[in-house]
Amino acid sequence: MHYLLIYEAVDDYITKRGEFREEHLKLAAEAEKRGEIVLAGALGTQGSAFLFLSENVSLIEEFVKNDPYVKGGLICSYKILPWTTVIGKDAQNPIKMELK
Repeated sequence: MHYLLIYEAVDDYITKRGEFREEHLKLAAEAEKRGEIVLAGALGTQGSAFLFLSENVSLIEEFVKNDPYVKGGLICSYKILPWTTVIGKDAQNPIKMELK
């Protein structure tokens, strides 16, 4: 199943993230290498979004718990949302439609 992890960052987090960035990116890269993160990136200067592929939400909760941005106080809130993907080559619940 796909899940979206949405981070809302503190004001001016871009200038505050320096000491945490390398470890944050390493954590995300390791999760991507294991096939857990499909895509990830910044949402302008407001935060970031991650697309996870997992059978269990606890994997995403563990990621959040270990993220240096969260531990360093750069993330003021987050949401983990199940995402029922239906369109696209990697959709987990593809629908078949004939376009006319």
